[in-house]
Amino acid sequence: MKLQKPKYLCAFLAFFLLLSMTALADAAQSWYCMREKNHARPKVEPQMAFIGDYGGVYIGPDPDEKVIYLTFDAGYENGNVERILDVLKKHEAPGAFFVLDNLIKRNTDLVLRMAEEGHLVCNHTAHHKDMTKLSDAEFEAELAALESVYKETTGYDMAKFYRPPEGKFNQENLALAQRLGYTTVFWSLAYADWDNNKQPAPADAKKLLMDNIHNGAIVLLHPTSKTNADILDDLLTAWEAEGYRFGSLTELAGPKE
Repeated sequence: MKLQKPKYLCAFLAFFLLLSMTALADAAQSWYCMREKNHARPKVEPQMAFIGDYGGVYIGPDPDEKVIYLTFDAGYENGNVERILDVLKKHEAPGAFFVLDNLIKRNTDLVLRMAEEGHLVCNHTAHHKDMTKLSDAEFEAELAALESVYKETTGYDMAKFYRPPEGKFNQENLALAQRLGYTTVFWSLAYADWDNNKQPAPADAKKLLMDNIHNGAIVLLHPTSKTNADILDDLLTAWEAEGYRFGSLTELAGPKE
């Protein structure tokens, strides 16, 4: 005779599963996605899949479209940002620059150039804090402070795209960013380019990026990287030869509350 599970046990298990999923969403997360072979699109890890519930994006929506979204996390100038902008201008490729107030204040001319050449200047917070440790008021203040210094310094309004410092986030962060009118942007392709004292060899970096590009890729690069400045022209040329176009994050802006 087949034993039947008591109804209360099934209900308890379902409730426990719901609590577990909620706890994962509320806990601090560090964004990552595993690279796939043969240019397949990476999938969001199960414990972070809730980003879509709050309009968060990490990849383009159409698996068949050969489009790349170029994004840059730019906290400070290291002699390479201008070179990056020159390459983007040459290829007529739009970029999205996630900046801190340090870059706006110290290198206003470069930030102005970003905006005036059609790139998005986006919110990486004022001071690059761990946003999962802040109260709602402190979280909002970090974004608002950067908006203000950008407006006061350049006269432009900041594009409504937000990238969490170091990719750290939780459910509350995503919900609040959405309420503030922001689309939270992660990435589907990145590599270790941020340490200026430990730059990867240009040939190795280019090979990694070429081998792992995929349809709808949101590529994260640091424009302070000498390696990135050295390879970007060849990289964009190679991607164009493979039939990719370069898209704007405005194509991915999620619905706002």
